[in-house]
Amino acid sequence: MHEMGIVIKVVKTVEDFARNNGVTRIDTLVLQIGALSPVIPRYVESCYPMVVKNTRLEDTRLQIDVLPAMARCRACREVFDVLEHKSSCPVCHSGNPEMISGNEFMIKEIVAF
Repeated sequence: MHEMGIVIKVVKTVEDFARNNGVTRIDTLVLQIGALSPVIPRYVESCYPMVVKNTRLEDTRLQIDVLPAMARCRACREVFDVLEHKSSCPVCHSGNPEMISGNEFMIKEIVAF
């Protein structure tokens, strides 16, 4: 499970941010994970409590926002959800989409007191 290493890196990044900005208490950490990202949200959720134990984030709430896999049709420029439409444009049925979103993994927000 490579998610453990990713969460360790996120926690270190957030701790560095908090230390450098005088943040003493963090309430919520919000991550954005794209629907096509190799990072699996439920694995992140399951390893998060172990990773944050004995850190500044130990009592934080983890929120994960899953971003849809969106694409633009190269033929007619329609924007559509790739997973919902199986990579085929719902308007012209072309199968050559240009990916717009869905591969992301990022820290969206750190809610501090």
